[in-house]
Amino acid sequence: MTDTRGPQPQYEGYATGPLPGEREPAPGPSGPYHPPQAYPSPAGGTQGGGTLGGAQGVGGAQATRKPRTGARTTPRTRKARLRVAKADPWSVMKVSFLLSIALGICTVVAAAVLWMVMDAMGVFSTVGGTISEATGSNESNGFDLQSFLSLPRVLIFTSVIAVIDVVLATALATLGAFIYNLSAGFVGGVELTLAEDE
Repeated sequence: MTDTRGPQPQYEGYATGPLPGEREPAPGPSGPYHPPQAYPSPAGGTQGGGTLGGAQGVGGAQATRKPRTGARTTPRTRKARLRVAKADPWSVMKVSFLLSIALGICTVVAAAVLWMVMDAMGVFSTVGGTISEATGSNESNGFDLQSFLSLPRVLIFTSVIAVIDVVLATALATLGAFIYNLSAGFVGGVELTLAEDE
């Protein structure tokens, strides 16, 4: 077979120069290869302790940072604005019933203590003697205040008043809850502002 392509041009680089494996290394200091950087390194440097230099740079920036003169130094009190939209009549009735019972017991105890103090001071005997002389006659001794205002009778009368007070207070509180719910539907209810304790 005959080569018909004719004479081929000779490249000087490949004809006269050495092969890639036969080239001698370029003169200069030998060391690790460092790729080119897009941004300049900080003042602390990144070679041989870049993390430490960066940390020192951040710490120095924080140390030299000055506080603002107009910053708030006192804590701010948080406030919440709430609205009582509805009162449960059943819970209002239970609470008012218990409170009225406690008030009735206090009334009975206060009446008994007051009677004992007045009897020890001799108020009933003095006032009773005056009333007996004023209302008495030759046939009768007049009105006996001490027998009328005896301790058992006073306690019974006070207990009846306390029971009536319990019934009325419970009924009025429950009715007030219904009336409040009706009025809150029109005006929105009572608004309260709650503040956090300092």
